[in-house]
Amino acid sequence: MKKRYRVPKHPILTKMSEYGIVLIGSAIVAVSFNVFLLPNRIASGGVSGISTILDATIGLEPAYVQWAFNIPLFIAGLLFLGMQFGAKTLVGTVFLPFIVFLTKHWEPWTSDALLGSICGGIGIGLGLGLVFRGKASTGGTDLAAQIIHKYTNLSLGTCVAMIDGLIVLSAAVVFDIERGLYALIGLYVTSKTIDLVQIGIGRSKMAMIITNNEPEVRHAIIHEIDRGVTRLSGFGGYTDDTRPILMCVIDQSEFIRLKQLVKAVDPRAFVIVMDASEVLGEGFKHA
Repeated sequence: MKKRYRVPKHPILTKMSEYGIVLIGSAIVAVSFNVFLLPNRIASGGVSGISTILDATIGLEPAYVQWAFNIPLFIAGLLFLGMQFGAKTLVGTVFLPFIVFLTKHWEPWTSDALLGSICGGIGIGLGLGLVFRGKASTGGTDLAAQIIHKYTNLSLGTCVAMIDGLIVLSAAVVFDIERGLYALIGLYVTSKTIDLVQIGIGRSKMAMIITNNEPEVRHAIIHEIDRGVTRLSGFGGYTDDTRPILMCVIDQSEFIRLKQLVKAVDPRAFVIVMDASEVLGEGFKHA
């Protein structure tokens, strides 16, 4: 396999690109909120969900509500969790409501609540995914969840689900059950879109191969598919015999070729294949 070398980026350029990604991501979240979620009364968790409920009930400006929650939560995060958030999170915390304020007069892009929850969930997930890739956060209820997690025995996932669940439940009470269900759809789509942005579209496969023709299979993978192989030591659970295991990671497009090669060399080989969500290193993508 060819060895690839990458010229390291200058630290200042890296920081500038990260700030740029945080700003773009925050802007996408804000626009998605204004054109999809707010006009359709979809409160799919977070401070944006709280601002949607307060806008509908007492007419408070969503941008002001988001500033009113985000900035104190950011300060609380600094006090209770330490200086781990940094300037980029502060930028996201302040910039997102600012864009919400600037785009508040934009016309809704759809009046269909289901379409709004799906498209809004995609937009929010895309924006948050970019913010996370910029190594920052938009603050909000995530910080509240981290504080609760630190001072209780609850897991962070439970804390986030608990807070978002309360917001969605409030939306169901304030609006109706249907809007609450739409909010759940938006929340689900957001989480899946964040994963997609973080991990990427291209999925790789990891194969574990147990074969009596280990040298031949290893040679075929290295020279026919041009992929590296790791040889692991294993023992049969029943026979207690030594059974070498070959582990390799391949691109999804190479999966059929791998199966054909292993079958041709050893039709009795035992093969386990699983998804590898993100693979970093030579032959794949770099961190």
